[in-house]
Amino acid sequence: MPVIGIGTTYPLGSSITPTGVNFSVHSKNCTAMELLLFADVNDASPTATIKLDANQHQTFHYWHVHVEGLKPGQVYAYRAQGPFLPKHGMRFDGEKILLDPYGRAVAIPEHFDREAAARPGDNTPHAMKSVVADVSQYDWEGDTQLCRPFNKTIIYEMHIRGFTQHPSSGVPEKKRGTYAGLIEKIPYLQDLGITAVEFLPVFQFDPQEAPPGLSNYWGYNPVSLFAPHADYALANDPLAILDEFRDMVKTLHRAGIEVILDVVYNHTAEGNEIGPTFCFKGLENSAYYIFQEQSESQQERTNYANFSGCGNTLNGNHAIVRRMILSSLRYWVEEMHVDGFRFDLASVLSRDIHGKPQANPPILWDIETDPVLSGTKLIAEAWDAAGLYQVGNFFGDHWKEWNGRFRDDVRSFVKGDDKEAGTFAKRFLASPDIYGHRNREPEQSINFVTSHDGFTMNDLVTYNNKHNETNNEGNRDGHNENLSWNCGIEGPTDDPAIEQIRLKQIKNFFTINILSLGVPMLLMGDEVRRTQDGNNNAYCQDNETNWLDWSLMQKNADLHRFVRRLITYRQGLPERADPRLPLNEVIERARVRWHGTKLDQPDWGDQSRSVAFTIETVNRWYHLVFNAFWDEIVFALPTVPPAFEPWQRIVDTHLPSPEDITDGTPLNDVAEYPVQSRSTVILASTRFKTQR
Repeated sequence: MPVIGIGTTYPLGSSITPTGVNFSVHSKNCTAMELLLFADVNDASPTATIKLDANQHQTFHYWHVHVEGLKPGQVYAYRAQGPFLPKHGMRFDGEKILLDPYGRAVAIPEHFDREAAARPGDNTPHAMKSVVADVSQYDWEGDTQLCRPFNKTIIYEMHIRGFTQHPSSGVPEKKRGTYAGLIEKIPYLQDLGITAVEFLPVFQFDPQEAPPGLSNYWGYNPVSLFAPHADYALANDPLAILDEFRDMVKTLHRAGIEVILDVVYNHTAEGNEIGPTFCFKGLENSAYYIFQEQSESQQERTNYANFSGCGNTLNGNHAIVRRMILSSLRYWVEEMHVDGFRFDLASVLSRDIHGKPQANPPILWDIETDPVLSGTKLIAEAWDAAGLYQVGNFFGDHWKEWNGRFRDDVRSFVKGDDKEAGTFAKRFLASPDIYGHRNREPEQSINFVTSHDGFTMNDLVTYNNKHNETNNEGNRDGHNENLSWNCGIEGPTDDPAIEQIRLKQIKNFFTINILSLGVPMLLMGDEVRRTQDGNNNAYCQDNETNWLDWSLMQKNADLHRFVRRLITYRQGLPERADPRLPLNEVIERARVRWHGTKLDQPDWGDQSRSVAFTIETVNRWYHLVFNAFWDEIVFALPTVPPAFEPWQRIVDTHLPSPEDITDGTPLNDVAEYPVQSRSTVILASTRFKTQR
């Protein structure tokens, strides 16, 4: 039996001391706590069971103990005895192995079994377990956060495994789908012009939370808020996994690319009242979760509130959960050097302990004002699964928002819906109707047309309907309203006319998304027409449905070139030109004139399907025309000032590559421009250089 001491309540989790390891965990209603030590994660029984004496090892609601001689790499877990009274919110099960909520590393047994954590009985050999880690033992070689301004940021939403798992990736087989594999593809991201990667969840999650025969691929079901996901690592050693993650972050930073994590603080993998007990349910269920119709007078706490759509909802404004969330965020910034966070279903965090929305949520105040987080990027998915929609009104000054209205309105305009011209114009100029009342900067709006949740860009122009049959849920899952258009044929086709329209629509979407005011976010693989075969909810497809097929780089090289050049143009560094302000800054500072087919006569009518405007600055003019109509429309062009060069065509999405985007094709003595059906045109004129 190891030598044990009283230990301390702080820090929570397991922490290295000069002589051993201190353990501390919170549980208010627990009647008896055991710390279990294991020689191996697969062992059916612990090598030592340390029963904590409440008289010595409990201070207030914290259980703590010091164990001498232990070192980093020690596998451990808890068992907590207490009442099983679901009506009162207590679900203690003294037979279940419990993870440490603050554990920095997680070990996965060979025969991990989610169901074993849900059914009665001991689940020791089948349970994930925590691992003692000394996170200070890593050489960052001077690495720090990049702190790039949002107006210089191009976000690439991506999945760590899916980026390199496909055999066509060229990554050595053992590295495919890993943190190390991603490092090998950093030059691709640099060449494309990406300045920030936004990773789908990297917290350790439960891959078995999926329909039978499938696995959870997206990872929106955490079991730990501190440990990086083990399956994305080369090593089996949980401590080596920490280093692999940090190696990836450090290398991305050297390449000038920030790291944003998609974080899930709204629910866990423990599911609803019949779900498994991994950690939180077994330690203090009534603190960690919100319950249905919970109120001060309603004590029934059997069923979980489901504002997340995933079975349960974390009680983010409970003091214990607030502390855990803030500690998690600080940990990923201080010890793992990440640059920012995108908060999944962030509106959940505005709900109080009874599930009701509140104006000044404590956890959001904590995050907003925390000095450790002051230099990080905070991005809110400003809605939840229960109808709370806060786009344009999310809490605080630090946060930026996924602009879901941008996605929907741009899709509607480009496919040619009625009544969209005026709304589209607002979306292009950073949605002043949504954000103007708060006098926020244009970068408040994170603009996207596609994301992991929904159709890829290719599928958006290929399918009218979702095709989720392979999810084994009867095609009932996923959104039904996708604002998509298949351009005349459902699914892939060899018809060149249909393919021409689809490619043009994709280029229209990219032009709008990348050049709009705000911060553009692109979905992994859209630039080479990655497809999910019409699946708009591919969360459970860990296969080629989700993996990036790198052979598409060659097949769709012209589109890749188009996207790359758009990003370069936005960033203000065209290959031929001297440096200038990024286009979004130019638009923000400029005079804007609106037009229709005739100058200064915009058409905002319900039947209008085109928008034209001129951006006038001291040294440069732009003229942009968006024609979502199914026929050619001829637009009058403004006359540039005498000191300016004639109009040059930068973009015309109707033209084949390489004419679709150029450094500038002169249009001499042209008073009008015929914009082809479903096309976007961008012209530019620059002041003549002063002769010396």
